[in-house]
Amino acid sequence: MTQTPTAHTPAQGQARAQFTVPAQHPMVTVLGSGDSLLRVIEKAFPATDIHVRGNEISAVGDSHEVALVQRLFDEMMLVLRTGQPMTEDAVERSIAMLRATENGEGPEETPAEVLTQNILSSRGRTIRPKTLNQKRYVDAIDKHTIVFGIGPAGTGKTYLAMAKAVQALQSKQVNRIILTRPAVEAGERLGFLPGTLYEKIDPYLRPLYDALHDMLDPDSIPRLMAAGTIEVAPLAYMRGRTLNDAFIILDEAQNTSPEQMKMFLTRLGFDSKIVITGDVTQVDLPDGTKSGLRQVQDILDGVPDVHFSRLSSHDVVRHKLVGRIVDAYEVYDSKHGTQNGTHKGRGGKAGHKGK
Repeated sequence: MTQTPTAHTPAQGQARAQFTVPAQHPMVTVLGSGDSLLRVIEKAFPATDIHVRGNEISAVGDSHEVALVQRLFDEMMLVLRTGQPMTEDAVERSIAMLRATENGEGPEETPAEVLTQNILSSRGRTIRPKTLNQKRYVDAIDKHTIVFGIGPAGTGKTYLAMAKAVQALQSKQVNRIILTRPAVEAGERLGFLPGTLYEKIDPYLRPLYDALHDMLDPDSIPRLMAAGTIEVAPLAYMRGRTLNDAFIILDEAQNTSPEQMKMFLTRLGFDSKIVITGDVTQVDLPDGTKSGLRQVQDILDGVPDVHFSRLSSHDVVRHKLVGRIVDAYEVYDSKHGTQNGTHKGRGGKAGHKGK
């Protein structure tokens, strides 16, 4: 696809680009069902005149905007060549990345590099990052021994970490996966829940089980857990242990005390990797108890082989309204001087499944 000025270029300072979609790619894969992808592009470039005729797409308008449209279609074609479909969400995120690059704030990664990085394929689905920050989070897990994934609900923190853990197990980088989270929730305490100890604990660990069922054959999970290859347990069960040859995930880490966080971090053994996830705006600890996740950011900042990945509302991969809700709470907090953590709420697992 090359940008080619023609005799029909409207005026000085404007340009025209002509794109030919290869015959092996049906136009519906580029334009979307009912032209849904084309409408997203037209909305993002309102001053650019985009026309489709056969397998030819032309764009006329401001030279910078036309150049962005050209790059967008180039990136879309790179994604489509991998066999991965484009979605409205993927097009919107690609445009945002390209605009950031145009403003000098862009990343080294291209949209196609972000959208085509496969982490895990399981049961007919592929799990991959959907945003630039998610890709950098996944890359950090590969490069560092301890990684903190900090961000609001729906940003894929736990889900992507789980996918990396399963990938590490399947490729024999580790011998086992250990999943843990503190048994603390807003307004609930274990002593008030019915049943045995394991039945009391189960509601707190259920999101981790749910993610496992997305990534592994459900029939294999009881066998793997019985063999100790996968362990799902509350944080208190980690005390006094040294965890070797393991991929360890601490979820909901905002609900750890500073003492619990130190205890957990010092469980690290040889040939192991730790990923710690949490949302510092959803702390459910009793009043007066400090969050270990908040404190550890100051303590371990700059320590080699420890990385902090921070995600934002822009990385929310649930319903778009979730990102707006997160932003609205941040605005409210800033106006009213509310401390992070006052607002209680549950995150659950991120619905992050590549399709």
